[in-house]
Amino acid sequence: MNPDPLGFIFLDAAIINNFVLAAFLGICPFLGVSAKLKTAVPMGFAVIFVMTVAAVCTYAVNQLLVYLDVPYLRIIAYIAVIASTVQLVEMVIKRFSETLFRALGIFLPLITTNCAIMGMALFATAREYGFMQTVVYGLGAGVGFMLALVLMAGLREQLELSDVPSIARGAALTLLIAGILSMAFMGFAGLGS
Repeated sequence: MNPDPLGFIFLDAAIINNFVLAAFLGICPFLGVSAKLKTAVPMGFAVIFVMTVAAVCTYAVNQLLVYLDVPYLRIIAYIAVIASTVQLVEMVIKRFSETLFRALGIFLPLITTNCAIMGMALFATAREYGFMQTVVYGLGAGVGFMLALVLMAGLREQLELSDVPSIARGAALTLLIAGILSMAFMGFAGLGS
């Protein structure tokens, strides 16, 4: 078991080694859903929920696979757990908010293939975290993902009100902002152990 305290694990996953801005995982929904805050925030909460539940489930699955001496099945088992969790989130959002479901569009089912969630499960396993550490790591990773989404959405909304040269509009400006945010988050790397 890894001796890192829970507070450090949360801070490490959310800010120091942010999955989107430091590890470059989950870029597709990050760029696709971050155009508006009204879609970025719910997507962030969905990712927090999926990452936390996936952390709990993958920890249990990993313990079972180690007990059965078949750890080579981790990736396949983790994919099944993540896909099931995303289906649950998708059904809940569709049931309670049809407009949000339509606003998130294709990016909601894409959480299933979000490499940030798979990365969280594999990183937690590789770091040999205990149960609570894994849960805190998943929660921190989800919060970090939401933080990146909200920051990017806020900046993109502000830039819509600005006079931006035509050559830099659209994808070019979005990627430039993502790069600058990434460099800013890389500054937190010195906080890690």
